[in-house]
Amino acid sequence: MKPNTVIVQKLKKSVSTDIQLAEKYYSILSAINNLHLTEREIQLISFTAIKGNITYANVREEFCKLHKTTGPTINNIISKLKKVGIFIKEGGKVKVNPVIVIDFTKDLTLGVTLTHE
Repeated sequence: MKPNTVIVQKLKKSVSTDIQLAEKYYSILSAINNLHLTEREIQLISFTAIKGNITYANVREEFCKLHKTTGPTINNIISKLKKVGIFIKEGGKVKVNPVIVIDFTKDLTLGVTLTHE
């Protein structure tokens, strides 16, 4: 194969819910950027992106029930995600950094270019 040849590969994955779409998106971001996010971290990021924030007790309780986890676990994850810039505090609310939030109610097409240095 010639060194400047570009290979295009198209992949398609169907999901049932907005949250599943968000989880796929954040899993891909984690993999491409070597973030090494855990499944639970990706679940929390996705849930927060859909809900808008993870500040209020009722939203945290909903996440805990949905994923069978605890408040202290969520607090630890939030702390880690704030340190790496995935979560931010804006107007007193803990949110996903707007740079990586999209409308998960719509279909999503990603263009990923992997290049040699």
